[in-house]
Amino acid sequence: MAAASPSPLPTSVSSADANPAATRAFLGRLVDAVKRALAGARPWPELIDRSALSRPESLSDATARLRKNLAYFRVNYAAIVALSLAATLLAHPFSLAALLALLSAWCFLYLLRPADAPPLAAFGRTFSDRETLGGLIVASAFVVFLTSVGSLIFSALALGAALVCAHGAFRVPEDLFLDEPASDAGASLNLLSFITTATGGRV
Repeated sequence: MAAASPSPLPTSVSSADANPAATRAFLGRLVDAVKRALAGARPWPELIDRSALSRPESLSDATARLRKNLAYFRVNYAAIVALSLAATLLAHPFSLAALLALLSAWCFLYLLRPADAPPLAAFGRTFSDRETLGGLIVASAFVVFLTSVGSLIFSALALGAALVCAHGAFRVPEDLFLDEPASDAGASLNLLSFITTATGGRV
């Protein structure tokens, strides 16, 4: 009696690996963008100068100080918020691992996939780019809103924003030179332009 042929099993994911050239371009532009952003940071001793701290006289005074300090220390403040987020995630390894897995899925299944790569195939069916994008969006919403990852991220951002607002309200900005070149503001708007270039305009 002939042995029965094994039943077909669901196929594993057969998407092509991310294009190495695109990956290198993405990482290179990411590093360059971070370096350009950090190059605009003000000296940290100037930020933490205790002699320049004083209690604001009123709410309008605090708001005016915060507005000026945000314009002057914007890179330093962004670094403070980023450090708050990083410290919070490092203190919760499971949430950090879940977030890294989600970011990896976005990179390798959508952002960095070559344009001529075959459609994603899994569990016996083929998924189009639109279906893959929809699945990633659903997975992102699940991780951010239905797990502890989202609450940790929002808590870290709130803590960083609170520190920035407190410093901006108490730091006297009279000794700061707030004249900025017009091109500097335009450059800050293009900090994340490397994403579009590295991914071939998919974002």
